[in-house]
Amino acid sequence: MLKKKYLVVLPGIVLSFVLYTISQGFNNIISIELLNYNRSPISTAMIAILIGIFFGNFFKIRQIFQKGLDFSKEYILKLGIICLGIQLKPFGFIEFGKIAIPLIIICIISVLIVIKLLIKKLKIPTRMAYLISIGSTVCGTTAIMATAPVIKANKNEVSYAIANITLFGILSMLIYPYFANLYFEGNSLFAGLFLGTAIHETSQVAAAGLIYDQQFDSPETLNIATVTKLIRNTFLIIMIPLFAILYNRGVSKEKKYSILNIFPYFVLGFVGMIILRNIGDQMFSVNNNNWSEIIDFVKASSKIFLTMAMAAIGLSTNLKDVRKMGFKPFLVGFIAMLTVGIVCILTIEIYLKLII
Repeated sequence: MLKKKYLVVLPGIVLSFVLYTISQGFNNIISIELLNYNRSPISTAMIAILIGIFFGNFFKIRQIFQKGLDFSKEYILKLGIICLGIQLKPFGFIEFGKIAIPLIIICIISVLIVIKLLIKKLKIPTRMAYLISIGSTVCGTTAIMATAPVIKANKNEVSYAIANITLFGILSMLIYPYFANLYFEGNSLFAGLFLGTAIHETSQVAAAGLIYDQQFDSPETLNIATVTKLIRNTFLIIMIPLFAILYNRGVSKEKKYSILNIFPYFVLGFVGMIILRNIGDQMFSVNNNNWSEIIDFVKASSKIFLTMAMAAIGLSTNLKDVRKMGFKPFLVGFIAMLTVGIVCILTIEIYLKLII
């Protein structure tokens, strides 16, 4: 039975890996064959996403691949993020966290205020506005799916909110790495904080950090963006009960929810990998070839896993759903994206530059 379960997901995983391989091949052709550069102006992760979106929207993906694509989007993505932890040290995690938490809180509060005002102006359903706001500020689709039952959102509201977050998340994922490098003049800390705070989904942040790393040779930015996003994810524990209280005011019975069900456990795997790296550094000398090879292998694996997940996400992105959204939810999502980005930049400029 267990063997059959693995066989069901295998075709989709293989397809994700094939698209990763094709993307890497395209990257080499663009950089080496066409431009004679050491590095392509388009990263492997971005190529994988774009190829996935193209094939996913112009060709019908057979059902045999779907379970494996879903597995890649969820579990291989998380495995890639966990493996990224081998690049960090515990003190670095704590240091980034202390800086990131005030930034995250300021962005969450700002978006909630702006969307509260938009509800009145545009007269869109309160539930959809809540879903878009928590998706924009915390962790995208995961936050939307976890919040929907608590505020009794219907299928259409959930679908529109997810399409909204997907659209603007992909746009920011493709644009923000280049914008961050230009605006912050290559400062890896500020760029990583911006990418980790201003982009919606965990997968999108991982892709943006990977694009930045591949284009500007900055693994520090990828690390900081990942840590910032994982800290954001843990805010689900606060935000979902808060939304339940706000939406169900005056209602005697609230829908039950479990903190255990919404906690992003792969964060613990990421932290565990950080600890493993540092235990290994203590046990083996810095120049130990075997340990260095293991670290390099895990680092390379993390980028392969993340790019496979990006390809799977691209294949699963249906542009028709975006067209069905309508004008008002589209406008709310666009304003939410701009608000997070602008508030993040202002906070970095006004607050963080003073304390660092």
